[in-house]
Formats: sequence, structure tokens, C-alpha cells
Amino acid sequence: MCPKFGIAVAILCALSMVSGVQQQYFRVAPRSLRVQEGSEAVLECAVANLGGQVQWAKDGFALGYSSVIPGYARYSMFGDRRHGIYNLRIVNVTLEDDAEYQCQVGPAPKHKVIRANASLTVISPPNAVEIINHPHNSKLEMKEGEDVVLECQVKNAKPAAKIVWYRGNQEMKGDKVSSEEIKEVEGPTGNPKSTRYTSISRVHFKAMADDDYADFTCEARHEALQRDTPMRSTVQLSVLYPPGAPYIEGYAEGETVRRGQSLELVCRSRGGNPPAQLIWYKNGEQIRMAYRTSGRMSENVLSFKADASDNKARYTCEAKNIMISNTLKAEIDLTVLFAPSHVTISGPSEARVGDPVPLSCSTAPSNPAADIKWLVLGKHHRDASNRTVISPEGGWITTSNITVVVEPNRRSIVVVCHGINAQLTENVVATHTINVLYPPSAPMITGYIPGTTLSSGTVQKLSCISSGGNPLATLTWFKNDKKIHSITKTTDKSVSAEISILTNVTDNQAQYRCEATNSATEIPLFETVTLNVHFAPEAVKVRAQPEELKPGIEATLFCDAASSNPPATLSWWRDGIPVQGLPMQLKKGLHGGTVSTIELKLNISKDLNGAVYTCQAMNEALQRSVHDALTLKVLYAPIFDETTQYSTVGVENEPLVIMLRADGNPGSIIYTWTKDGLPITQSSYSSSSDRIISEGSMLNMTRLSRHDAGIYTCEAVNSQGAATVNITVNVHYPAGIKAVSQSAVSNPNENALLTCTATGNPLTAEHIKWERKGYDLSSATITFEPRNRTSYLLVERATREDVGKFQCVVNNGIAGETKQEVTLVVKFKPEMDSSPNLVKSASNAGQVGRLTCRCKAAPAPNFTWSKNGAKLPVNTSTKYFAEYHKTDAITYTSVLLINDVGAADYGSYECGARNDLGFSTTSVKLDVTSAPDPVTSITVTNVTHNSVSLQWTPGFDGGLFSWYRIRYRKIVDESYRYEDVTPRNATTFTIHGLERNTDYVFSVMAINKIGQSKYRPDDTKATTLTSSEVGELNVVSTEYVETADVSKSVVVYVSIAGAILVLINAALVACFVFKRRSRRLKEQAGQSSKSATIEMYAPSSYNDTMTGETLSSVSEKSETYSQDGDDRQPPPIPEVPSMPNRHMMNQTDAYLMDDQGLVIPPPLDYPPPNYAVYEGDHARTLPHPHRHKDISGHSTLGRSAGKQNYIPAPSPMPPLDGSYYNMSSDRYLSYPPLIGEYLQQQQGRTPTPPQQYGSQMPKPHLMNGVPPSPSHMTSPPLNCGLDGLDRQSAGGTLRRQRYDKMAVPPPDVTVLHQGNCNQHLPMNQTPSVKQPQSILKDPSRHKYGNQYGSPISSSTPQNSNSSQILTVQNLTSDVPQYGTIKKENKKQNVTIDESYIKRSETHVV
Repeated sequence: MCPKFGIAVAILCALSMVSGVQQQYFRVAPRSLRVQEGSEAVLECAVANLGGQVQWAKDGFALGYSSVIPGYARYSMFGDRRHGIYNLRIVNVTLEDDAEYQCQVGPAPKHKVIRANASLTVISPPNAVEIINHPHNSKLEMKEGEDVVLECQVKNAKPAAKIVWYRGNQEMKGDKVSSEEIKEVEGPTGNPKSTRYTSISRVHFKAMADDDYADFTCEARHEALQRDTPMRSTVQLSVLYPPGAPYIEGYAEGETVRRGQSLELVCRSRGGNPPAQLIWYKNGEQIRMAYRTSGRMSENVLSFKADASDNKARYTCEAKNIMISNTLKAEIDLTVLFAPSHVTISGPSEARVGDPVPLSCSTAPSNPAADIKWLVLGKHHRDASNRTVISPEGGWITTSNITVVVEPNRRSIVVVCHGINAQLTENVVATHTINVLYPPSAPMITGYIPGTTLSSGTVQKLSCISSGGNPLATLTWFKNDKKIHSITKTTDKSVSAEISILTNVTDNQAQYRCEATNSATEIPLFETVTLNVHFAPEAVKVRAQPEELKPGIEATLFCDAASSNPPATLSWWRDGIPVQGLPMQLKKGLHGGTVSTIELKLNISKDLNGAVYTCQAMNEALQRSVHDALTLKVLYAPIFDETTQYSTVGVENEPLVIMLRADGNPGSIIYTWTKDGLPITQSSYSSSSDRIISEGSMLNMTRLSRHDAGIYTCEAVNSQGAATVNITVNVHYPAGIKAVSQSAVSNPNENALLTCTATGNPLTAEHIKWERKGYDLSSATITFEPRNRTSYLLVERATREDVGKFQCVVNNGIAGETKQEVTLVVKFKPEMDSSPNLVKSASNAGQVGRLTCRCKAAPAPNFTWSKNGAKLPVNTSTKYFAEYHKTDAITYTSVLLINDVGAADYGSYECGARNDLGFSTTSVKLDVTSAPDPVTSITVTNVTHNSVSLQWTPGFDGGLFSWYRIRYRKIVDESYRYEDVTPRNATTFTIHGLERNTDYVFSVMAINKIGQSKYRPDDTKATTLTSSEVGELNVVSTEYVETADVSKSVVVYVSIAGAILVLINAALVACFVFKRRSRRLKEQAGQSSKSATIEMYAPSSYNDTMTGETLSSVSEKSETYSQDGDDRQPPPIPEVPSMPNRHMMNQTDAYLMDDQGLVIPPPLDYPPPNYAVYEGDHARTLPHPHRHKDISGHSTLGRSAGKQNYIPAPSPMPPLDGSYYNMSSDRYLSYPPLIGEYLQQQQGRTPTPPQQYGSQMPKPHLMNGVPPSPSHMTSPPLNCGLDGLDRQSAGGTLRRQRYDKMAVPPPDVTVLHQGNCNQHLPMNQTPSVKQPQSILKDPSRHKYGNQYGSPISSSTPQNSNSSQILTVQNLTSDVPQYGTIKKENKKQNVTIDESYIKRSETHVV
């Protein structure tokens, strides 16, 4: 058998090899899947014998062969090609992925196409389940029997979810649950595959009481939901239904309760929604509403103590809620046992002997009824009649009646009643006493003897006594049958009553009665007494007839006195003086007295208004009187006060109040004010714009005007008539000048008349006067014409000396004086004005020149202009024009305008002025613009304790806008302070911050954008006041300082010191001149290639107050100290070239020049200006104050087109003339600035070129016949100097620092030029650029005295590197070198060796 099987297998193998390769087939075929939305789906596909390519298709759409499927980011194909696995993975499955998928294997050689399908079903759970209109766990309130419909929706599920209803934990089935509805919900993309489904189910039933508190739940069931966490929505049903009947606990019917026993009645009701409201009632009245609930049960507890009112009381508990209309009730009736609380005996308490006395005893309510027992005089009384009735309050009331007969010889009978409740064994008792009555004895009055006379106002005591009786008598006093109060005193046997009488008019003939009574008397027993009293009249009354009194009638005054005993005597009085009236009349009055009457006749007049008439009634017996007065009211029309002033004076713009007073009766007077028939506004109707208002009799003018003057009428009106008065108002107002004039221009030796017309009130001749300083007015005639208010000044035989400005001064004492000038003009020939600012004029080439010619003349002159004897074609050519101005009555000005000024236009011009009386000329010189001339004079205008005010006269301004700088110091100091004047064009200035009672000297310098003038000599002195009070101006010229307030010793010392200083100065000047000549000779011999260095000198006072930035303030914090080791002699100073004439000098010439530009230093105390300094180095030295005194002028400001930093060099205090002389120019320079500020502002500023200059380089010019070196090539001027000088800087302070050991000389500084560097460097080596960095002290300065510094020093060249080094040396070799200043990488590193200074000082640079 086995061999056969092997043969068969071999045959099959052979057949298969013959038929070909085995076909590809699905080893694992895709299977359909159901996945939840958002999860991952994997469709498996594994192919055996794979030959073709594999891809997936979705609903027939091929997805491609790539593992990453384009357009389907969530799809990917993964597996193992070697094993034929090509699974399709879909992540984050959505409903749109629900489709039919097919795994396709493509054909291959000997392989057929194969396909296998699988469906992917995507399910999605619902996203919400809700009961419509009822949030989850909400409460639904229904009434019992109402239909309940609940609708549940389960939303957005796929496939549709099922809904199951629960009541509590029981599933609801049957007809209560309706069939489900399914609604499709279209997806947002509209793709049918994204459709979801919402299921709807309803339950319908009637609400029952059992449904109260029941939970109805809708549950969603879906295959995508987990069974342990179902989706539910629950609503709780609250069913309203009636409560159960109430019931009462705590008391049973028929139960007995004692009074005072505590009871607790509990009323309960079960069921009901809402729970029942329980209310307790007692006999129909509500007594308690507070109840509590627990679940569906209500309870109201009533706690109380039983009393008699609770017996047979009905307690009712009512239960109700909103579901019932009739209340539910539960009731109980209480039975309460109680004894009577008391018994009451009623009946008479008094009786006479033998009288029967009925008595009654009643009990309080009792349950059961009480019994009554009687005891009379301690014995039981059995003859009683008893009766029992029901009490309205509950229980019974028992009543018992007896009769008791009064026995003799007893004063009282005691009766006792007992009330007994036998069931409760309780007893109550009451007692009653019957008094036996006896009458008293008759009363007796003591204290007054009949017939005696009493005076009114005295005290009279009366006493009444009665004895015996049971009870004792009651005593009562009467006055004329009217009961009065008395004081009673009682003893065992008797009683007394006393009264105290303050006798008055009513007691005369009054009857006083005392009555005695008790229970035994039927008719009172009494005694009487009658009093006799003298009394004065109580009142007197004065009246007038008729009542309305008017002047001219006769009136009668009546005086009626009240009753008096004896009769009163009447009399009239006025102002303490008796007045005789008519005879007195008598008649009977009250209380047994007599009434008196008297009359007085009067003739009425206005004067009787207010008169007081007094009537006196006198009782002669008592010497007592009464008075009455009558003030007469006489009606009359108003009359103004006789003291009224009928005119008043006010001042314009000030208030004026007029007060009037009118007398009248009635006093209600209405005042009306008018002016010119027009009424004046009353204050009640006035507005803020009304200046004049009336308020009653007052006229208020809040702000007077001169037009308010006039007559004001005031009318006073009352019911009796009217009166008027006129008030004249005169308004004073300040005097003013209306016009001034001269009647006509006078010829010489003719009379001249000046007029001055004024206004004002008052205005008289004394109020107008004429003034003219330095002119004798005694020879002139002054008259005043009041009609036209004009003052006339007549100058007889007027001459040229009378020409001038007269002042008309008007002052009437109101608001000060008013002045106005009028010029008296007498014909005279022209007089030319040769002021410094007029004889010179300046303009640059190409500009318009302005030459001003001014003169005084009368009549007006004609001007002519000529040059070099030739008359100029003024206003007839395009070159020359003239302007004509009239300044005042005798001053005329002609301004010559020269267009396009050229070199030929400079020079002297002649201005001529001619009129009828003669001809005059003056010369005006036209020059190029220059620094200003010094001011011509300075005056002190005001002095206070801490300030001085100055005023000065400017010199020629150099043709440019000028401003000013003030220099001042204490007279005992050698250091100055400086102030720049503001505003810049002002010629007055006040210096503040001065010390009290101190002498100061002042000087002023003018500045323009080209340069500065010299300071004025210190010839102006002022002394500040000792206090802040205003004092006299104390101004003394410095020429007289020694004689003014300086002691003789100080004068001697100063004189000696000055002489020594003069000798030293002369020696130093001679020495320096000699040395300079020697150097000039050497320079001419062969050193012309070296640059000139400029010498500058300074006085010995060294400034140490420059904010820590001067030479003495070099910081000890410097990084290094180095000593220049070069022992070579400094190079000789080259000859200073002479400067050309100012008119020939180019605008770029300056005292410090190199191929880049120049710098002019500002004052030491001021911050550095915005100078532009250039890439080259600039030599700056301190000038000697006494060299080249014969040369005057000013330096120009250096300018450059380059951009560099300004490098100032500090300097000691300036010389007394305030200038530094520039050796290369005839200009003076201002005080140099601080180096410290330079260090702070080292960063460059960009200069601004002026408009009038070009940028071309000027040609070099010869200096003393020697061609200038490159360092002397001038650059185009820029506006850098103007930037610095225009700045307004605060005044600084220069103070001297004094050393005890040695005198500190001023430093000498020379900055190395590029040209100078070439002297020491090879021709092929580029010199390093160097700039000045600081100024170092010269330790040997004391060799030259204490006023001037050492000679010029020169610089020593250094290696060419980034470091800039300034070497400061002395001229002679015997003076040691003492330091270098280095600048590395544009950072300031100052290194100085000052070991020779004994004390260390640290300052910051």
C-alpha cells in the first residue's frame, strides 16, 4: 500500500510542475468591523503567493499602492510585504469612514486578480439625554389627578439609541410609555454617512398621591455606551394632595384637671403636600399658629397651665393646605376643678345704735360650688339665705345674705365670712367691720377780734376747734360759701383746723365759716367771722379820647382807679412833673371800696408824639400807690432830619452811600429815589449790572462814575402824607491831561506859549504845575483859565537855551499825578548827534549798509550825504537810498542805505543838515562788522540789602546784535562773579544774592557773535543796605573808595601793595619783551617753519571754585601718575605775526588758528558753549593784561566746516579790565570756560554755518613777510561761536584759594599744532593729532610774584599713536616739569604728579 501512495504523490507533484506556479490567494481575508467614532480601525489583509500589487478601495474608489494615502491623512497601509500583509489603518474614525472596503491584489504573470470585501460600520454614542423643559434632577410640581406628560430625547446617536423609563428603580412599561420616534440629524457637511439620529419617547399618566417624591428617569441605551455608566436624566415629581385629618394627644375626654396643672396638647396631621398648616383655637379664638413639619407630617404643640377659664373650654385644632377648601378639625372640652380665689362682704360700715345692718357675702367662681359660713362677734350666724349661680368664666358663684342689729355700748361690730370648696378642701375668708356713730360738739373760731381793721397784704391766721363724736368731726372752712384749704390736727378727743389768710381786697367784708360734721350729724355745726380790710387800688387805667390823635385837635385823658378802701387820691404826671387835671370824682366800688376818676384836657401837636402821661392812685392809709402811663401816638406826615446834609462828595470808581432819615408816624415810611425824574432801581429788583441802587432811605452807589454827579431826590411817604429832599452829589475823579501843545514855533527872542488842558474834579491852578529839570521856571509866567481848564506857560524872549521838553504835571490828590511832555520849540540851526553808536556803522561785503545821521533842529532840516567831498546820488540811483524820520518835535534822523556794499564803499561819509538858521555836518564811518565797543557809562539805579540794579549806555555794537555780561566782586576780594544779562538786548539788570552791608564794584562788557568788548574799569561801586528796609542809594565811584568807607590802615596797605605790584609788572613786562625779541630774531634766522605760539598771561588770583574742575581740582583717582622724562629744552617761541588793519582783515582771522579753525573761550564760570572745534590742535595761552595796550580791537569767533569737540582750557581769574589779549589779533576775548565741563561735554557738536559766508577756503596771507605755515591757514568761519555766546548761562562765582605755604601761580598752557609737530618729526612721519586736555599747576609760580603767571611753555612731541598727550613745561630749564595729561581712546585719563603739594586734595575731573 505504501509504495502505491508514494507513486501517487510523485505523479501529483509532476503534474503540478507541469501545470505551472501556484496562484496568489488571501491567506487572511478582510473581516467586517463595527468601531466607535473617534477610535482606530484596522482592516486586515494577508496574501499568500503574492505576485501582484496590493491596494485598498473605499466604496469602489482606489486608495493607491502607497503606504501613505494622498488625501486621506488618517488612512495608512502597513504590514509586511515579505509575508503579504497589507492592513489598512484608520485613526480617529469618523462617520464618513463608514463604507465598503475592498482589498485588491493586481495581476501578475501567472497570477490572476483577486479581491476581498469587508464593511466598516462606525457607531457613535448619543451626546445628550434630556427630559424636555425639565433640567436634570429638577422638581416637577403637579396636583393630584392632573395629567403628567414627560418627553425624553436622546440626541445625535448612530444608530439610533433606545429609551427606557424608570419610576424609582422600576422600569415603566405598558400603555403609559409611548412608542419611540426617530429623527435624522444631518451632518455639517451634508454627507449622508454623517447623519445621526435622535430618539424621542414620552410617558403619560395621572399624578397620584403615591407619586409624590417619586423619581422619573429617562435612560439612553446604545451599543456604544457602557452599561455601568448609563446616560440618564431624572425629574422628581412633587404631587400636591390634601392632608390627613388632625388628631389631638395629651388629654382624654372626661379627664379631670386641677387649676395650675400644666398641660401639653399635641395636634398632628399625617400626609398632604404641602404638609398641613395646624392652628390651635380656644373657644373659637386663635391662640397658636406655630407648627413644625417632618416629611409629610405636621405637628403643633400647645403648652399651658390650666386655670378657671379653661373649665369647659373647647380647644380646637384645624388642619388645611392649598388642596382643600374646608378645614379639617379635631376638638376637646376641658374640665378643670378649682376653689374660689376669694370671698367678698358688702354692706354698710357705719350704723347708729339699734339700726339693722344688711350684709352680703359672695364667693369667686368655684368648681364645684363653694359653701358659705358666717361669724358675727365670733359666733356662728345661722340665719343666712344662700344662692348658687353659674359663672360666665366657668364654675359657680355662691351668695349668702344676713342682717345684724347694732347693740348699744359698742363702738364697732366685726363680721367674718368663710368660703369652702369641700371637694378640694380649700377655704377662703373675708372680714367686715361696722362702726357705731355719735355726733361731735359745735366748733369754735379763734385768732381774730371782730371790728379790728387789717391791712391788705398782711397774714391773718384763724383756728377752728371741735371735740367729741364717733368718729371725730370733720372740720371744713368756707370763705363766702366757697370751700378753702385748711390744716387739720387730730387728738383722741378733739380735732382742729387752721387757715392762714394773706389778706387782699377780696377779704374786706368777707365771711369766713367753719363747719363740723361726722356720720352721726345730719345738719353741719358751724361758726362764722367777718373781716374788715384796708386795701389800695389794684390797678389804674389811662385812656385817651379820641383814640386817633392828630395835630390841632383837643383830646381828653381819663384815669380810672380800681376800688380802694379808703378812697384813692389821683394825680397826673409828665416826665416827673405833676400836671393839674380836673377835680376827682368818686363812686362805690367792689369789695366795699370806692372807685376814683380824674380827667386831663390836651391840645394835640406833633411835639406830643411819644409824650408819656402817668396817672398815680395813692391810698393814704396804706401809703401805697399804683400807676399807669399812656404814650401819645400823634399821626403826622414824614419830616426829614434837620441834620441832613444836602450835598456830598464821592470819588470816582469808589463806593458812595447816602443815608437819610425821615421822622413820621406811622413809622412805616416808603422811600423813593429819583434822578432827573427817573426812578433809581430798588435793591429787590436790581441785578449785578446796576451800579446805583436804592434800599429804603439808603442810596448805594457801588462804583462811582463822573457822570453820576447831579441832584438826587428822595421822597418819603406814609399814610399821613409825603416829604421830599434833594441831595447834590459831587464826584471827584483823578486829574488827567487832555492835550498839551505849543501855540506856534517861535522865532528867537520871541515869546513862546505852552498850553496844558486838563481834566479832573477838583481842578484849580494849584493842581497843575510845570516842570523841567535844570530849568529855572521863575522867569516864566504861569496862568490858569478855569473855564477851559487850561494852564498856560509863557516864556518871554525864548532862545535856543529854552528849547526842550517841559512837563505838565497834574495832580488833584486822587490816583496820583499825571505827566505829559511838550516840547518848547524855538528856531535854531541843526545840531548834529555824535553819539558813539551813530558815528560808526558796520556791514559786510554784499550786504546793505545802514548809516544813521541824527540832529536836532527847528524848523525841520534837509539832509545831504557825501563821501570824499562828492555828494551822493541819494534816491536817484540803485546804490544809495535815504530814509527820513522825525523822532520828536526837534529831532530828525536820516538813514543812508548802501546796496551791495563793496570794498570801495568802506570809509568815512559826511552827513549835512540845513535849515533856515544854518548848516551842520558830521562824519559817519562805514566799516566791516566787528566786536562791539565798550559801554560808555554805568550807573546804579537801585540798591537793596541783597541786590543792586545797574543801567549802562552801550557803545557801538559792531554792526551786529549785541548783548552784555556783568562782572562784579566785593571790593575787598580779587575774584569776580559774572552774570549774563537777560533779556539779551536789555541795558538794565538787577544782580541778586548779594551780602548785606557790603561794598561791591561792577563792570559791564558787550558781546556780539564776533567777539567782545573790554570790560569797563571797576569805577562803579555800590554798598548794599544793612536790612531789607528801603534806604538811600549808596553809590560811590571806586576812585573814592579809600575816602568813603575804608580805614586809613587799609588805604596804606593797599597803596603799598599796589606800588609793589606795579614795579613787578614793569619788570615782568620788560623781561618778556626782551625774551620775545630774542626769539623773534632766532625765528627770522632760520626757524620760520615752526608755528607761532601765542602768549597769554593772567593775574595771580587762582580760581578754585569751578565746580571741582580746575587745575587744583585734578582727581587723585586718576589711573596713573607719570613724569615726562624728556629733559630737552622747549622749542623757542616763534615771532607773533602782526595783524593787518581791521578793515583789511578777513572774517576768518583769529587769535588761535590752524588749518582747521579756531576757538574763542567763554568765561570761566560758564558752561562751555556749543563751539565746534576741529581735528587739528589749537594753541591757547593766557594773555598778559598789560601787553600791547596800544592795540585796541576784538577777536572774531573761530569757525570750521569740520565736526569736532570743543576743548576749553581753564584759567585763573581775569585781569581787572576783564579781557584776554589775543596776540594774533587786536581783539579781546572773554574769560575761558571750565575744563571739567569740557570733559563732561567732550562729545562733538556739529557747527552751523552762517548764511552770509561761503565754504571756500580763503587764500593765505603773509605775516611779517613770512608765508604762513599750514597751521596758520584759516578755515571758513562757521557759526560755532554764535552758538556758544547766544547761550544764556547762570552767573558763576570765582573765588580765590589761598595757600599758607606758597603762592600758586597761574598755569601756562601751549597746545601743540600740527605745524609744530613737523618741526620735531621726520618728513615722512605723520604727526599725531593732539588736543589740550587740562591745565597743570606750576610749582615755581611763586618765583614770578603773586600777580602774573610764568612765561610761555611749549609742548614736546610724543610718539604717533592713539594717545593724545599734552606736555606742560616752563620756559626755563630750572623749573621742573610736573606732569602730563593723556587721552586714550577718547576717554579722559588725567595723570598728574603733584607730590610737591603738602596736603592731599581729591577732586573729580
